[in-house]
Amino acid sequence: MRVREPTSVERLIAAVSRELRASGIPSMLIGGQAVLVHGEPRVTEDIDITLAAEPDRLGDVVQMCDRIGLAPLPENVAQFVAETFVLPARHALTGFRVDFVFSSTQFEREAIARAVPLDIAGEPVAFATPEDLLIHKLFAARPRDLEDARGIVRRRGATLDWGYIERWAAEFAAVPGQEGMPALVKALRA
Repeated sequence: MRVREPTSVERLIAAVSRELRASGIPSMLIGGQAVLVHGEPRVTEDIDITLAAEPDRLGDVVQMCDRIGLAPLPENVAQFVAETFVLPARHALTGFRVDFVFSSTQFEREAIARAVPLDIAGEPVAFATPEDLLIHKLFAARPRDLEDARGIVRRRGATLDWGYIERWAAEFAAVPGQEGMPALVKALRA
């Protein structure tokens, strides 16, 4: 039996995960790559990674990017990250975009601690649980995110920890603009 060679995106994900571990920055994959694991298949051309780090770790992340051939996209990296808490970068060899999301919220710390390691190209890569991915998708609430959320529920609905999801939806309802999260969860659960 022939073993499948890792794809270029799998090798990139493995390299990023390895470098983040070496830098001591806990992380997890979210976004489209995690949807491929927990939801319904779709095309995705980027990699979204939540970091359990404040933007003061930007220097470490930029050095890590340099080691694996990721070029930050903003002209003024420090200002962009200070304003958005995101460092977008592009991989020179594959053209894939990688977005590093800096976060140290209670939700993110808990989600990263709950993340599920999967073997990707021989490296353990932490992926958001289906519950935490669903919460991320509902928080963003763009049309693509809501479709991803429905796909997660269609694929994993019977096994989801709805109490955990409802708890965080209720917490996030106190955030301006997120008042409708509990209703979204209720509609998905029905």
